[in-house]
Amino acid sequence: MLRRRASPRLKGLSLNHLLPNLLTVLALCSGLTAVRFALLEQWQAAVAAIMVAGVLDGLDGRVARLLGGGSKFGAELDSLADFLSFGAAPAVVVYTWSAHDLGGVGWACSLFLAVCAALRLARFNTALEDPDKPAFAYNYFVGVPAPAGGALALLPMMITFEWPDGPFRGAVLTSTWMVVIGLLMVSKFPTFSFKKVKVPHSWVLPTLVGAGLFATALFSAPWLTLVTLGAVYLGLFPFSYRSFRRLTLEAQRIAGVVPPEETPPAA
Repeated sequence: MLRRRASPRLKGLSLNHLLPNLLTVLALCSGLTAVRFALLEQWQAAVAAIMVAGVLDGLDGRVARLLGGGSKFGAELDSLADFLSFGAAPAVVVYTWSAHDLGGVGWACSLFLAVCAALRLARFNTALEDPDKPAFAYNYFVGVPAPAGGALALLPMMITFEWPDGPFRGAVLTSTWMVVIGLLMVSKFPTFSFKKVKVPHSWVLPTLVGAGLFATALFSAPWLTLVTLGAVYLGLFPFSYRSFRRLTLEAQRIAGVVPPEETPPAA
């Protein structure tokens, strides 16, 4: 009896591999749409589009790890999308909103922010292959990550949305702020990475309640909530520096690089 020849299976990418890349493409489109809104002088929509790109950027990596869909192609695409959404787009948005009043100087500051974002992403991709990186270092970023940097660059705009009569739209202030954020991105200042934070069982319910309150505040007063979130993030910098320095010194003492501090004799 003749057996039927099995039909060949269709070759291609599974949904597990395709979904993270789709999210990355959506983030890229959202960042580019922010530029369009800026050209139309729809400032709140421009900032909102970059915030949406940040949410999508946070999702694509987690979805890739959850579904086992990570790839070298996806990592490269993610870096390109991050540069556009959190480097080029915020620079153009802030320039068209305020910094253009300084002419070439304002444009130079915008270019500085975009270039620093590109350098930050290139350094991040290179550091992933560092075999000598200590275990505790994976809980920290070296410098401000690109998504956070892009959001912080828009902080004067969000403050103005909440308090229109404030002095935060000045071209000198916004241009200087872009330079400061660019320097933070390319600096070696340690900042907290919340990717591997584990919530204890006793804190699960309070965390869920806090997430609900945050969502309520975000929908009720979005700009005030985002400004507060940015201020809290900036306020964590001294704590991240102290924590990273303490762990570094402990690791050096264990390795014998730094001699232990002498303890005073007992009285």
